[in-house]
Amino acid sequence: MRFRDEQMRILLTNDDGIHARGLFALYRRFSMKHEVFIVAPDRQRSAVGHSITLHKPIRCERIQLEGNVFGYALNGTPADCIKLAILELMDIKPDLVLSGINPGANIGFNVNYSGTVCAAREAGFYGIPAIAVSMPGDGTRYIDDAAAFVEQVAQRVLEHPICQGTVLNINIPDIPIDKIAGVRITRLETYPIEEHFERRTDPRNREYYWQGCEQQRAFSGPDTDGAALSRNYITLTPIRCDITNYDILEKLKGWQLEPRGFDGK
Repeated sequence: MRFRDEQMRILLTNDDGIHARGLFALYRRFSMKHEVFIVAPDRQRSAVGHSITLHKPIRCERIQLEGNVFGYALNGTPADCIKLAILELMDIKPDLVLSGINPGANIGFNVNYSGTVCAAREAGFYGIPAIAVSMPGDGTRYIDDAAAFVEQVAQRVLEHPICQGTVLNINIPDIPIDKIAGVRITRLETYPIEEHFERRTDPRNREYYWQGCEQQRAFSGPDTDGAALSRNYITLTPIRCDITNYDILEKLKGWQLEPRGFDGK
């Protein structure tokens, strides 16, 4: 257990690029008391999920961000940033990884597409406590208040460690602090959202598609992240890195499967 005023070593990343406002909001808040190490994509990498770079070199450049703030910009994905930081760039593993603050909520099944959330999960693979943070909309109006709340959660995580391989996904309404209804510990929303593709034709008469979705209006229960966020609650959802469905392990063993060749022998 760590004490409240003890300095932490924090690795900060995102999926919106190293110059994103959300990343700087977290930096400003945490650098007042803690050592903050920045490793983030050199450009927008939203919705890349948990992809990693295998078939081209990963290039890393130490750049000056503002004033005396320096960070490492990668031409890779958020998960690449975590891997390279832990295995190469940092002399000592971080005490905590923060990913965000992402403009746009990351709730329900969308966490599987989110570079923000998957960067936190990558840290979880290494046994490092991690928090992913998002805000609905463009997430810019009350971003400093959001960073202050994240600091509160981070301190709790270090004082009362959660089980290894579990990361926290936080969504914070982008509204004045006195309008926030409270904090809810939630599960992921499982009700599907309405998705669609818009088919268009380019000037050379070739078809192409834009993927989109509607704002979620129906929820599977009041205890989900989507339902709570829609009522202006801050949501905090624990996400496990181990995605095994333990409930059906014994059932699958009962199938009594055997290896067989093409001819059935």
